Amino acid sequence: MVYILENSYVQFLSHYNTCIRKMEVSPFRSSSLAIVVALVVLLLLPGSSSANLSKNFYSEKCPNVFKAVESVVKSAVAKEPRIGASILRLFFHDCFVDGCDGSLLLDDTPSFQGEKTAAANNNSVRGFEVIDDIKSKVEKLCPGVVSCADILAIASRDSVVLLGGPFWRVELGRRDSRTANFTAANTGVIPPPTSNLSNLITTFRAQGLSARDMVALSGAHTIGKARCTTFRGRIYNESNIDRTFALARQRKCPRTSGTGDNNLANLDFRTPKHFDNNYYNNLLIRRGLLHSDQVLFNGGSTDSLVRTYSQNNKAFDSDFVSAMIKMGNNKPLTGSQGEIRRNCRRMN
Repeated sequence: MVYILENSYVQFLSHYNTCIRKMEVSPFRSSSLAIVVALVVLLLLPGSSSANLSKNFYSEKCPNVFKAVESVVKSAVAKEPRIGASILRLFFHDCFVDGCDGSLLLDDTPSFQGEKTAAANNNSVRGFEVIDDIKSKVEKLCPGVVSCADILAIASRDSVVLLGGPFWRVELGRRDSRTANFTAANTGVIPPPTSNLSNLITTFRAQGLSARDMVALSGAHTIGKARCTTFRGRIYNESNIDRTFALARQRKCPRTSGTGDNNLANLDFRTPKHFDNNYYNNLLIRRGLLHSDQVLFNGGSTDSLVRTYSQNNKAFDSDFVSAMIKMGNNKPLTGSQGEIRRNCRRMN
């Protein structure tokens, strides 16, 4: 697909140059043609693939895919509300490594290294069994039609909605990667919980996301839990933390590394099972659990956004939806790229 687009672009430029040589054009007409070229280039560049995604992609090929995904996610969230946050996190961690292509779902084999054992994911990301169940159900409806990458995108939306968050129409048409990128997943492409504000802004910008997108997407921490090993340093060593909050977390997260590492705490201590804007209210009173949470409100450039979202849940919902769509449109595999996996854990 990329080759076809690049070849078309080369042919277009060749035709354009021929026309310029054969015609006497005014500066104005030259400028107009140049603008046309610029627009065509933007459409043809591989990074602009979002134009190939569509909200109606499965309307004829698999019209019942949404009901199938929702039924499985609804059952899973009813059994364990935390799984909604886990599925949403899967989508984040997949999209940040070479785009939303389902690469995170691939298991390791003797001849293949996936992304599951990278530092940001190992013994941390979860919810793969739910995606397996969805895929199995969708394959019975529409064999070989719906990608694992799209299933993950839909399941993430449904997880948010089922936990009280906003609804949006998911743009679809992604295909699944035949590769994974352990190195990228292991070397800071996914921002760690120790990130400072500058690092967060930089890593999100690398994904085509603005600082506003970053703050809105961080609001996903209104649901879910974190392991002691990810917030130990904050509750024992940092000063911009409410003392009562820190002491309460210390009771389940001992100072000594290796002791209680997997003990869990809610990312949002107020309404941990409900998708709302309380995450931002926590930051205002220095009760962000992770270092990367509290840096959003610590005298820096994002303080005003945190205040806005804390006061206006509709503004948070709106910006969160926009940022999710934007992230999901980053470098998708489409057309003849990749494949449609029959099993999300392995290539066909």
